[in-house]
Amino acid sequence: MIKVTALTGSKNDPSSRFRIRQFIGPLQALGVAVREYCPLISRYKIEPLPWLVAATRLPGLAASRFSDVTWLGRELISGRFSLERCAGKKRLFDVDDAIWFFYEKDFSAEIVRNCDGVIAGNRFLADHYEQLGAKVWLVPTSVDTDRWRPSEKTTEGKWTIGWTGSWANTRFLFTIEDALADFLAQHQDSHLLIVCDRRPDLKKLPAASWEFVPWSMENEIRLVQRMNAGLMPLEDYEPARGKCGFKMLTYMACGIPVVVSPIGVNSEILQRGELGFAARTPVDWFTALADLHGDRALGARLGAAGRKVVEEHYSVAANAPVLAEIFRKVALG
Repeated sequence: MIKVTALTGSKNDPSSRFRIRQFIGPLQALGVAVREYCPLISRYKIEPLPWLVAATRLPGLAASRFSDVTWLGRELISGRFSLERCAGKKRLFDVDDAIWFFYEKDFSAEIVRNCDGVIAGNRFLADHYEQLGAKVWLVPTSVDTDRWRPSEKTTEGKWTIGWTGSWANTRFLFTIEDALADFLAQHQDSHLLIVCDRRPDLKKLPAASWEFVPWSMENEIRLVQRMNAGLMPLEDYEPARGKCGFKMLTYMACGIPVVVSPIGVNSEILQRGELGFAARTPVDWFTALADLHGDRALGARLGAAGRKVVEEHYSVAANAPVLAEIFRKVALG
């Protein structure tokens, strides 16, 4: 049995949940025993107090000295190279975002120089770390398709357009607000569902045309299952190209057709089949939603195709064996 110590960011951090935590059970069945050490307070919430973050990391760092591999879920202290060199002798750095972009210096470069390799969530990230000379494995952010699955849609109620994400990413939603306002004005049997940690200020949308539901771990799947079409707008710049398309993949896993900006991994996913629409302009967003609204059979076909793509390429079942082999190679190499 390969022993792995995983040092994650927080209880609710999506990177910790979907890059590491959901794989612990499947990896155990594949001969890789993962023990997670998660700080009680998110590294981001106590970013101004790095000494406090460091204190919360000590038990995990101590445990890592007795494991075969340390699995670093991003950096240990937000925005800096710090205690990574104190972890066990063999280390893997797991990254699913362009975490270097908002800093003057790429702090993660120093981290990977002190690791045995990088597990990257997409090709853009893999290329970045390969250019730094790191050994890189590409493992996409994955969905547990036993939990995220289609539910039967009723014909009652409004036709639901959905967006789910963090407050930080509502900036992308605002870029399509005009298109959404036009669509909802012309299709009054439709409405927009926003699932987020804070209510966004969508000033161009009439209050009756959209609904905000606070995100929780308990309701996230049920709320996505309510949707008839899932949205993932992005802007074309480096942080967006570093994203791993998880929002898009959760919609697809629930059998929902998607309308997305074809940027970064979104474009790669779209190329795997007829599962949704690429939208670049306000007209694209409006037209895609109008097509799905007017042809419910089309939406069902695209949703079923998306579900199949997730099962084959972006599911926990598909990618747990890939991770298990990476840990074996690093531990025994």
